[in-house]
Amino acid sequence: MAIVTPIEVPPGARRRIAISSPVTREPIGEIEVQNASDVRAALERARKAQPAWAGLSVAERVRFVQRALASLVEKQDRVVEIVVRESGKPATEARMMEVFAACDAMTYWSKRAPRLLRTERVPLHGLLRLTKKLEIAYRPLGVVGVISPWNGPVILSLNPTVQALLAGNTVLLKPSEVTPFSGRIAADLFRDAGLPEGVLELLTGDGETGAALCEAGVDKISFTGSVATGRRVAVACAERLIPCTLELGGKDPMIVCADADLDAAAGGALAGGFLNAGQFCCGTERVYVVADVADAFIEKVVARTRALRQEASGEFDVGAIFWPRQLDLIARQVDEAVAAGARVLVGGRKNERLGGLYYEPTVIVDVRSDMALMRDETFGPVLPIVRVRDVDEAIARANETSYGLGANVWTRDARLAGDIARRIDAGSVCVNDLTMTYGVPEAPFGGRKESGIGHVHGRDGLRGYCHAQPLIRDRFGGRQAASHYPYTEKRDAGMRKLIRFLFGTPLGRWLS
Repeated sequence: MAIVTPIEVPPGARRRIAISSPVTREPIGEIEVQNASDVRAALERARKAQPAWAGLSVAERVRFVQRALASLVEKQDRVVEIVVRESGKPATEARMMEVFAACDAMTYWSKRAPRLLRTERVPLHGLLRLTKKLEIAYRPLGVVGVISPWNGPVILSLNPTVQALLAGNTVLLKPSEVTPFSGRIAADLFRDAGLPEGVLELLTGDGETGAALCEAGVDKISFTGSVATGRRVAVACAERLIPCTLELGGKDPMIVCADADLDAAAGGALAGGFLNAGQFCCGTERVYVVADVADAFIEKVVARTRALRQEASGEFDVGAIFWPRQLDLIARQVDEAVAAGARVLVGGRKNERLGGLYYEPTVIVDVRSDMALMRDETFGPVLPIVRVRDVDEAIARANETSYGLGANVWTRDARLAGDIARRIDAGSVCVNDLTMTYGVPEAPFGGRKESGIGHVHGRDGLRGYCHAQPLIRDRFGGRQAASHYPYTEKRDAGMRKLIRFLFGTPLGRWLS
């Protein structure tokens, strides 16, 4: 992630921030921090544009998404260049995480949104089916605020924005201040697509801008980021009685069973622990391996880790740490663990050779549950491996966390995998792969405990940008309502008999 430095400005002027590369520490550019007044003005434009945007059919909105998709495909090399310059990711990783995933999500929602957002008829139960008809319409909420993070600045900006737009909302998008140029790609793509003015407003800035967005009067906030900031977003939304979706941190466990394919599991451990230099919410941060295969598994993981290439340019496997603060946190957690008795098998230090913000891919053993490395989110290229007696101990240790985002299980036994998955307190579980649920749009993605509220993706993720409005029609033109009063003893006695029949007899319960 880029290095952020405040710039001195004249009294009364908007604050400005200088962005520098995490790879070379050289300047990339500057952004202006938009204030509460700027946010309110953007909201006014979005609010004005929303009725006309909602008035389009879903199919008409899809056409704008498809044009933005075509622009992304055409400009993918430029997108990768911006992301690599600002984050230090390997180019292949940037293309995979930011371009391919975004193209896949935009294609998926373009195809499915017309069906998922269509007004649906719902059959009623019991006597109601004889007298009433029910339809549920999915109406847009209005204006949605999207606050996206630095670790996946393109995909995590585009994905919620696309869903909110397709649902008929207008959007205020506020990317992270440390990857502002990658984050604004979503707005650039929709500008290329000819999106009407005011439908997507880009906000640049830091926490001041994000707080102003939460307080401005939008109709929903979609936030991806840290637990601490997520709590503040939740409080702000609760005070205004608006919904929010919070996709927060994780401390994902990996469980390796005695029958696992160890070569595959070792590869999965590296992908889960070192992808994006470990800086993704559902990265593998704890590995529990059954003692019978622990030595062989650790040997394979260490050998593969030693072969990884960490560089600043050319072909390499593991890139930079996005933010100086994050680099310091990673180093502190590892150093404290070593001081308390943990052993580093490979890595374990900042990579000073490269000059930028780099931490070596690290494998560490003899760690304890009370260490910060095992308790708090690391968000870096560090794999702590723990030997456990059996699967039961692995599950118990996996659940020793305040987080609950994802988990992954490695075994050849499908029944055992399902049993383990049901016993892990996680929002999703993957079998024989790293936690990659976010990359499956059909699957609702969300966390338990401190890992978030609500879901992105899946049917409910898209419909979460709507109000589900029931429309109930009377089959007889309202004649029942016309005869509602007066209440009489005869009518009450009839109701008593009806209740006894419907809910007190086998035939009645079957009918109802």
